[in-house]
Amino acid sequence: MLTSKQRAFLRSLATNEDTILMLGKGGMSEQIIKQADDALTARELIKGKVLETADITPVEAADLIAAQTKSDVVQVIGSKFVLFRRNSEKPRIELPSAKKKRRYQ
Repeated sequence: MLTSKQRAFLRSLATNEDTILMLGKGGMSEQIIKQADDALTARELIKGKVLETADITPVEAADLIAAQTKSDVVQVIGSKFVLFRRNSEKPRIELPSAKKKRRYQ
């Protein structure tokens, strides 16, 4: 689970990323899931787009791919979405640490 600070950091990184995953009228398939999984392993952060001809919304597509690839949805804006999954063997992106909340007494 990502914190809001980590999401903001990843959103800033995603602005420079190319859209590598396209969903069209073919809809969601095992090939799309495999492509997303491979890209997440290699890049950790990917950007996807749902074309107007698709029978699935961008939110549904992002949630479905995230569930299948065990990744996190960073954001969905319009027809585009961003996914993140940390590569445990060779991490490329260093996320800001989550600070612990202070309890006042």
